[in-house]
Amino acid sequence: MAILFQNDLSERAQHFLEQHKAKIQIAIVCGQFNPHVTEPLLQGAVDRLLSLELAPEHIVVTRVPGAIEIPVLVQKHARSGKFSAIIALGAVIRGETSHYDHVCDAVTQGCTRVSLDEHIPVLFGVLTADNDEQALARIGGSKGHKGVYCADGAIEMAALML
Repeated sequence: MAILFQNDLSERAQHFLEQHKAKIQIAIVCGQFNPHVTEPLLQGAVDRLLSLELAPEHIVVTRVPGAIEIPVLVQKHARSGKFSAIIALGAVIRGETSHYDHVCDAVTQGCTRVSLDEHIPVLFGVLTADNDEQALARIGGSKGHKGVYCADGAIEMAALML
């Protein structure tokens, strides 16, 4: 399988991949709410990791109902000690109430806290947008480029944490 963006990884990350590819495990936690946004994000991340020749069984995808549920599964994966990095994917689209602000804050703070407390990179690919059009634009196209960038970031950060 061809690599989508061959030059996007640093030399350090490329070397890390060459040396540790057989041991790298990445968890992806993806919210199911707003699937027209989250599914392309997820597909982009998975496709990128596979294009980097990670073994499919080393990419663990966990789906949760919505964004607010993401941090608890990120924490579960972090505490398992199995993963080199975790990718959090989701979409929060503003409605007519302040619920949006609370959800955005909770998922952001939760993922950040897990990353710092558990000493594991958590790549934050939870999109926040005022409407569907903004959310779809932020995906980065039908190939889910934001998911690709999170996958690259997971490898970069795992290399830095070694």
